[in-house]
Amino acid sequence: MSINCEILDLRAFLLVVELESFHRAAEALNLSQPALSRRIQKLEASIGAPLLERTTRHVAATAMGEELVPLVRRMLEEFDGSLFASQDSAERRGGLVTIACLPTAAFYFLPSVIREFNARYRNIRFRILDLPATEGLQAVSRGEVEFGINIMGSSDPDLVFDRLVEDPFVLAARKDHPLSERSSLTWADLSPYQLITVHRSSANRILLDSMLARSNLALRWSYEVTHLSTSLGLVEAGLGISVLPRMATPQGEHPFLITRPIKDPEISRTIGVVRRRGAMLSPAADRFLSILISTWGDRPSTVSAPARPGEA
Repeated sequence: MSINCEILDLRAFLLVVELESFHRAAEALNLSQPALSRRIQKLEASIGAPLLERTTRHVAATAMGEELVPLVRRMLEEFDGSLFASQDSAERRGGLVTIACLPTAAFYFLPSVIREFNARYRNIRFRILDLPATEGLQAVSRGEVEFGINIMGSSDPDLVFDRLVEDPFVLAARKDHPLSERSSLTWADLSPYQLITVHRSSANRILLDSMLARSNLALRWSYEVTHLSTSLGLVEAGLGISVLPRMATPQGEHPFLITRPIKDPEISRTIGVVRRRGAMLSPAADRFLSILISTWGDRPSTVSAPARPGEA
């Protein structure tokens, strides 16, 4: 199905939503209110559904309009970036990269790749949505972002998953904890100590519980939190130990914390790139994805895609 609309129609719709007023949006666009209304009506006719709810005092997006807002915003930003970007040098070319990334990957994993990318391309802006696994998938599916960094899981025929790397679960403890003297551990070694874990709705917790159950093991926890970053704070305060993906732990030397591998069994999650099937990436996103794969990739293979409910 072909949707016939103009860039100004999209700008008009977005501005009305942001300003919550036809009058203020018309002034900003230097249009008369009837002309603005005609543009909105034409866009709604192209979409086949009302996008705005109008009252004498208030204008707000409908449910369909709310779904379109992030997509329209990204389309306009990419259009503006492409229109005004320099054409004579890739290093000088501007652009915008929009990503949905797991919170546990966004804190330590992603910045190192962006740092390398910025060394080559200095005029690229980034919009990073640090979202739980399911919400990240939805952002990719709706077109709010160009791609996501996520974990494998439930299948979606409209998405593809390119495997990047295996991310093992490790112990995080203070340097003065008795387990810090061990080079590696088993799950049974954790049982005497107070364990800090994430909530059972988390994708990481679901994965851990299911894999441990196969070996007739279970986590016996003393503290349950929503975010893995909170668990690290409790560990640093000396309240216990935690199990979390290595990617979510501090990289390099840390003044207070250490990590140790856990065996019998070794458990890891698969991190990869989620994209809409058949969708073309912007030049900036395509360059960034190439660096991401070359930096972190373990010969990625494309499969139908990802994830489980909850934060990851």
